[in-house]
Amino acid sequence: MQTALPSQLPSLPPPEILAVKQLLPFPAAECALANASIAIVGRGRAWARTSSWVVAALVAMITTAPLSSSHAETIGRIEKLDPAFDALVAADAKIEVLASGFTWTEGPVWVEDEQGGHLLFTDIPRNSIFRWTPARGIELFMHPSGYTGISFYGLEPGANGLAMDPQGRLVACEHGDRRVSVLTAGGGKMTLVDNFEGKRLNSPNDLCFDAAGAIYFTDPPYGLPQRADDPRRELDFCGVFRLDPDRKLTLLTKQLARPNGIGLSPDQKTLYVAQSDPELPIWMAFPINDDKTLGEGKTLYNAKAAMSEFPGLPDGLVVNKSGTIFGSGPGGVYVLDPAGKLLGRILTGGRCSNCTLSADGRWLYITADSQLCRIAVNQP
Repeated sequence: MQTALPSQLPSLPPPEILAVKQLLPFPAAECALANASIAIVGRGRAWARTSSWVVAALVAMITTAPLSSSHAETIGRIEKLDPAFDALVAADAKIEVLASGFTWTEGPVWVEDEQGGHLLFTDIPRNSIFRWTPARGIELFMHPSGYTGISFYGLEPGANGLAMDPQGRLVACEHGDRRVSVLTAGGGKMTLVDNFEGKRLNSPNDLCFDAAGAIYFTDPPYGLPQRADDPRRELDFCGVFRLDPDRKLTLLTKQLARPNGIGLSPDQKTLYVAQSDPELPIWMAFPINDDKTLGEGKTLYNAKAAMSEFPGLPDGLVVNKSGTIFGSGPGGVYVLDPAGKLLGRILTGGRCSNCTLSADGRWLYITADSQLCRIAVNQP
């Protein structure tokens, strides 16, 4: 079923429009006002007097507005570059569009439950987390997701990377609140970490867990309103960190200018980090020493040449049980073996932010710009 989002808000001065767009889980130009109508009258002082009730009313109506969803549409193509790719993705596999109409999708994570599981993913500009199930399609799961302040906070305030902790709780990298948080059993959030040596983190981006429950996460400046040049920035580097279960935070490396997606090898002896730096768009592999420090990293693959073909940069990634790396990059998902050989590409044709696997390893879910997609893959 496809559902349109036809309505537009009346014209407002730029600052007010930005404030409304940030507070709502859907862009102002896509707000479905259903059978209700709101007249926004006046500007300047009149807007200041009416803004609070306008925003409250819009939030109440629009947080349940549906997005388009279709199981029939397919996009892109599969590109085999090595015979080993056949064991991972069938030649006739199709990239299915599960839903569209988002602003910028990110952070997918598969969650097991008694109904067969569901997918959670973020829309960063909308400051929201959505849930997808085969039976119900798209539903709003959480708003706000990554920024709980009271003023405009840039174009990417929401949560980014998501993961499930060993207790089955949702852990999120939050841009606007500049922290890694956990959603507790009662529904409230608890901050796991928001600073390093007394200085606020930039904007935690992506994360993964090891078997002991430690969190590895990246901290580039993308969630700051002015990014690297934001006056609110307190750290002068972009770090890769490890947060131990006892809350001890360790800086593992700050050599990457823009660390982004992150993942562990199945034996947990290698840490993979994607770098979304246009000058050096690479996937890195760092050996993890016995004392949990990182050894000297090596470049697995450089996507610079692909940037002339497609938009995008190395971003989120997932590692399957056999050690194959599925990393979002220019134009789609790049499939690399543990040595960094490019086996093939799952090409959506546009910007691609992240990907994750279902619990059984049979589906790869892809967040591709304004779309949520999936493709059937083979178990390792």
